[in-house]
Amino acid sequence: MAMLERNLTGNFDAVLRALHDGVMNGSMSASFEDGAEFTTGTARCAVRMYERYSWSGGNRVALSLTLTGCGNNLHLVAITAGGSQATFFKINTWGEEAFLDTLSQVVDNL
Repeated sequence: MAMLERNLTGNFDAVLRALHDGVMNGSMSASFEDGAEFTTGTARCAVRMYERYSWSGGNRVALSLTLTGCGNNLHLVAITAGGSQATFFKINTWGEEAFLDTLSQVVDNL
């Protein structure tokens, strides 16, 4: 498991779109699995689930993305999972870290 957590400033919809596009364009095997959104008053929350094939690990890796916001104050939490091939413990997390690095580069450019 690898995790990225950041506070951001910006338009909720524009940031969410940039994050989505960055994940989808970051790998030819990336897929958008599902998502949900919730709004109450001025607070918003969007959850997205992505998956991609990890060449280095020889398996599929999942990325969960949660963006919350109130006005232009945003908070992002992204967590990857599924990159290990071991039965009882994790022996390689390269695929998870690479998937998260794709998103991290997008966040750094926002």
